[in-house]
Amino acid sequence: MLEDYSRIKLSAHSETLWWYVLAAAHESSNMVDAAVLEKLESGYAKLAASDSKSLLKKYLTKEIFDNLKTKKTSFGSTLLDVIQSGLENHDSGVGIYAPDAEAYTLFSDLFDPIIEDYHGGFKKTDKHPPKEWGDVDTLGNLDPNGEFIISTRVRCGRSLEGYPFNPCLTEAQYKEMEDKVSKTLSGLEGELKGKFHPLTGMDKTTQQQLIDDHFLFKEGDRFLQAANACRYWPSGRGIYHNDNKTFLVWCNEEDHLRIISMQPGGDLGQVYRRLVTAVNDIEKRIPFSHHDRLGFLTFCPSNLGTTVRASVHIKVPKLAANRSKLEEVAGKFNLQVRGTRGEHTEAEGGVYDISNKRRMGLTEYDAVKEMNDGIAELIKIESSL
Repeated sequence: MLEDYSRIKLSAHSETLWWYVLAAAHESSNMVDAAVLEKLESGYAKLAASDSKSLLKKYLTKEIFDNLKTKKTSFGSTLLDVIQSGLENHDSGVGIYAPDAEAYTLFSDLFDPIIEDYHGGFKKTDKHPPKEWGDVDTLGNLDPNGEFIISTRVRCGRSLEGYPFNPCLTEAQYKEMEDKVSKTLSGLEGELKGKFHPLTGMDKTTQQQLIDDHFLFKEGDRFLQAANACRYWPSGRGIYHNDNKTFLVWCNEEDHLRIISMQPGGDLGQVYRRLVTAVNDIEKRIPFSHHDRLGFLTFCPSNLGTTVRASVHIKVPKLAANRSKLEEVAGKFNLQVRGTRGEHTEAEGGVYDISNKRRMGLTEYDAVKEMNDGIAELIKIESSL
């Protein structure tokens, strides 16, 4: 009897010890590494002393920095994963990325004000509206005579539910996602029917053709490299396009999926309808990562909510001669003016890439309509000069 009692006591004692061991292990796994803290402190000091115009510098106060620097998501992401691109590149516009979906909540003291600033006043008390593509037949051709618009493109980003974002993905997860995406897209029919091309093992002829078509994405720029978004390249990356080359899906570039509809000329209505059909079809087959307040979740906070970017390559030489006037008109319609080949590039031959800037707090239809109305106004002003 006494022996049994001793065994019970010993067992209870072992259990208590085991509980302490587990708690200590959990505590240490939740602790931020000393080397990471050191990198954060020195990076923050350099950013604070810099003349950076990034939203990261604007909103990362010492108080917020001290509050967040020891936090870690269940995927193991720290504040360094969130801000390292902006710490390394003081010329960043935004300067932060979300290493996983949880980061938007855990590091919300930093994400929320940046999201509010970038997305035209989307406050932390605001809620992104449910998905609404609107009446797709109300959009038409912005430039029927083909005088100004060279091409039109509408794209959106999507993340696959249950997977973290780039910095936390393993090579096995990249490959698993590519396999899922490839199988899903091979089921598309009609105008969307096409072929998936993995980047791994791509032959030179296919590669050259995709470069000539301006379809092939390259390994990320220094902003994405610094955010750890290009690991295991080109593993798990691929490109799908339809036979007409008017519909394209990038797999595991910056986001899990970039779904793109495009064509020469200014027929925004046709481009938009194609995208809506495709997204609705893919969504039936793959569940996407969605947040009640922030909408569809992606790697960069500039690309949340609808994640929709509607853009044109447009030639407005008279307006372009006065870049500040072009920016002023674009600003009134919440449009973003970029160089011909997108962010961080110059305008080639007076051709600009102009798109809607707001993606949150409004519906998909409203985001595209905002771009539609702004471009119509730019064409009107250009014609009158």
